Amino acid sequence: MASLLVSVGLAVAISLGSMETASAATVGDGPVDLGTAASYGVLGATTVTNTGPTIINGDLGLSPGTSITGFGGAPNGIVNGTVHATDAAAAGAQSDTTTAYNVAASLTPTTTGIGELSGLSLTPGVYTGGALALSDNGALTLAGSANSVWVFQAASTLTIGSATRITITGGASACNVFWQVGSSATIGTAAQFQGTVLAQQSVTATTGATIVGRLLARTAAVTLDTNTITAPTGCSPLDVTSETVSPTATNPIASDAPAVGPTPADTTGAISGTPLAAGTAPVAPMATASVPGALMPGASAARSQLAKTGGSASYSQLAETGTVLSTPLAAGSILLLGGVSLTLLAIRHRHTSRGLSA
Repeated sequence: MASLLVSVGLAVAISLGSMETASAATVGDGPVDLGTAASYGVLGATTVTNTGPTIINGDLGLSPGTSITGFGGAPNGIVNGTVHATDAAAAGAQSDTTTAYNVAASLTPTTTGIGELSGLSLTPGVYTGGALALSDNGALTLAGSANSVWVFQAASTLTIGSATRITITGGASACNVFWQVGSSATIGTAAQFQGTVLAQQSVTATTGATIVGRLLARTAAVTLDTNTITAPTGCSPLDVTSETVSPTATNPIASDAPAVGPTPADTTGAISGTPLAAGTAPVAPMATASVPGALMPGASAARSQLAKTGGSASYSQLAETGTVLSTPLAAGSILLLGGVSLTLLAIRHRHTSRGLSA
């Protein structure tokens, strides 16, 4: 019996100490959660006015205003989504836009005092200035990875000049580019713009401008003219999407088992496990990408935490371990110690019996 307890204790301690549990990795679209506003290509407050054959690939909304004009099919604009005119959905989207605007405005800048963006190649971060501008024929490059996030904070206006171009490289996307504008934003003729505009007042897109992102105006109008606006899809909401990452076994007993990689939803690469020392809780692995926002061990409190901290940290993919191993390790240790104690008692009893016999 004593030998059996020793064996069981050793097996439990070794197996639990050398294998990580499965974990749920939260994948987010950055520190700014758009909520229900994420499906909108255009959202206005007072009016939405269009001239020409504009195409909106996404929803079109207005609240609390009542006037949407210039849509309904060629030769006017086309909405490849749902039109929400002064309804509950539009009101909810405006509320979520306000929340997103406040979160974006509260983030601590990594770079301050910027103004002219032309000719720059910017790594992920929070960039702030007074009036931000990309001059006519200018180019801005955003160089990062799939988890990279850029937040631009304009205290007053955002002016994107004519024939300008914003290019995103390294697997990053317009999902994670946010323009928080203290007053109004203007996107020039034939500009190629990327990212979500969160404007306190109005947004104007002039003739032929192309937007991969969203034009969201909190208190005033959105004005369009022969534009193509495509709301990004496939962006994972910060508080919702999670994926399961299979454990990586390092137990010598099971060393012949094939390695299990990440699930297909994992676009950042494998999250590898490392053996745990006895009595140590697992450490959440993280694929690092330097981006703004607060580092969040759990996604459920993401928005409130960001609003409180306004901090800047590294955020890309953070695993949330499903089990703390300290309790089962303790159980294994108890079994092991119990077995050793019984063995010593048995040996002592045997020696005592021999002494009495003699």
